[in-house]
Amino acid sequence: MVNDNLLEVRDLKKYYPVTGGLFSRHLGDVRAVDGVSLYIKGGETLGLVGESGCGKSTLGRTILRLEEPTGGEIIYRGADITRLDKGGLRELRKKVQIIFQDPQSFLDPRMTVGQSIGEGLLIHGMKDEQEREQRVAGILERVGLEGQHALCYPHEFSSGQRQRIGIGRALILNPELIIADEPVSALDASIQAQVLNLMMDLREEFGLTYLFIAHDLSVIRHVSHRVAVMYLGKIVELAEKNEIFQRALHPYTEALLSAIPSVRQKRSARIVLPGSVPSPLNPPAGCRFHTRCHRVLPVCRQDEPPLRDIGNGHLVACHLGEV
Repeated sequence: MVNDNLLEVRDLKKYYPVTGGLFSRHLGDVRAVDGVSLYIKGGETLGLVGESGCGKSTLGRTILRLEEPTGGEIIYRGADITRLDKGGLRELRKKVQIIFQDPQSFLDPRMTVGQSIGEGLLIHGMKDEQEREQRVAGILERVGLEGQHALCYPHEFSSGQRQRIGIGRALILNPELIIADEPVSALDASIQAQVLNLMMDLREEFGLTYLFIAHDLSVIRHVSHRVAVMYLGKIVELAEKNEIFQRALHPYTEALLSAIPSVRQKRSARIVLPGSVPSPLNPPAGCRFHTRCHRVLPVCRQDEPPLRDIGNGHLVACHLGEV
């Protein structure tokens, strides 16, 4: 049987140690990503959604090895990239790129747009300046700008245009997989739609695969084939997009959906979650969501539910279906 998964993540962990005291004793770990497993097929978009602080961005950065994993495996085209040395990572960067939430964070104000986009080409061996300029101009035009914009500086563009530059910067090396980390959350609604449509067009044109990270389920619904819901470092539900929006099974997913009137299947009241996401330094025992769950059971406070397949690739980590 042929495995058509471009990326597989197996029991991935990213912990940040916390130290204190006179001798900097190890006091514990912030478990930002705590045993995540998922896969992405070539050409599809997996949407990753959850509240701020749930570990979405850390997961994306760890997959790209901008953060070093604490444990687990990241399998890209059959090879575990957690074992790659600097040379191997350099080659990986050609095929796996990232689009950041805030273009200002990665565009050097002292460099022209052409220099910023073409930097990757230079790093990976394209020494011919004229060839780099031609490639940059072509990418700028493909993302809805003009070739002459290569001579301008980031401050001369709107936020939407800067994000197009960020997309062009990710595309310049002709990658296979792009991790889009909240790429439209800082944009106005009308600009969001334009950028999302551009990204979907590019997916079809270049055969791209996306891990699309967002907190807005309406955005996730627009771009994704499958949806993974993350809470406090763990995946709590994962299924095909329509399955998630029509038959969400985890109470956390239900609460997220209830906050979006346009996607409610029933005229039920909004589910308001009390409090905030607990600290990943000291997560609750049992199910991590039980402290905020509107359908909590006694078993939820004691036993952590495994992520199990209930059929048709619909995964859920919840005790409700077991009683």
